[in-house]
Amino acid sequence: MPATLTAVATFLCTVRDCHLPLVGEERRLVCARGHSYDVARSGYINLLQPQDRRSSKPGDTAAAVAARRRFLDRGFGAPLVEAIVEALPLTAADAVLDAGCGEGHHLAAIRDRFGCAAYGVDISVAAIDAAARRHPQVEWIVANADRFVPFADSSFHAVCSITARMNPPEFRRVLNDDGTLLVVLPAPDDLLELREGILGERVMRDRTAHAITEFSPLFSLRNRERISTVAHLDHGAIEDVMTSSYRALRHSERARMEAVSELKVTLSRDLLLFRCSE
Repeated sequence: MPATLTAVATFLCTVRDCHLPLVGEERRLVCARGHSYDVARSGYINLLQPQDRRSSKPGDTAAAVAARRRFLDRGFGAPLVEAIVEALPLTAADAVLDAGCGEGHHLAAIRDRFGCAAYGVDISVAAIDAAARRHPQVEWIVANADRFVPFADSSFHAVCSITARMNPPEFRRVLNDDGTLLVVLPAPDDLLELREGILGERVMRDRTAHAITEFSPLFSLRNRERISTVAHLDHGAIEDVMTSSYRALRHSERARMEAVSELKVTLSRDLLLFRCSE
């Protein structure tokens, strides 16, 4: 039986004006009103409603998911992943949610480090399917967390938004009163060399002030940290990071990318650790 049906946190029905608890019945979840969700063969649950998607295949494409996984599997982002994991004050008895989890690399690292219950939500079926196939010990859900996080109130000790969308009211609802929110943002110098050489831009955008404002007054900032590493990327890694970070390149940008055989590239993140406000 997939791990999803033995979850610690209570899933909620995503049908509009329902949001009743879901109960496991063999290979599906069902609410008291009869809304039913099957468990995919790879082990995830798709709770995404038709009105919660803007396209037939929302979120990351299969190509973007595969590119990000190749890049991370080669260890280029390992120092950043390690710092993100270490920033969380978790124990084995806790439960953590990664909202916008992508193909699951960060959440799997968190689960491996702490041994806690781990839940990942993303709108991309391709990303969640890839995550479920590689990391069956984690609960994987397809849903639009921008609109509704399909879990009961106070389900989690920690919520993570790692270079993903943010939903302050829903994050607060599903967190315990003493819970922790970790927001990870691309730092101003992230991918600077690639952005300058391929996209022709050198914008240094600091996103932290906006995020802090967006999460106030539901959350109070407890810690702020910038982590960076420089990776020596070959052409394959450059293609993968561009494919996973940008939806499409113009012909001129792709031509410039093809001309780069290797490059030292800055990978940088801003970490914001919040606690629930009283």
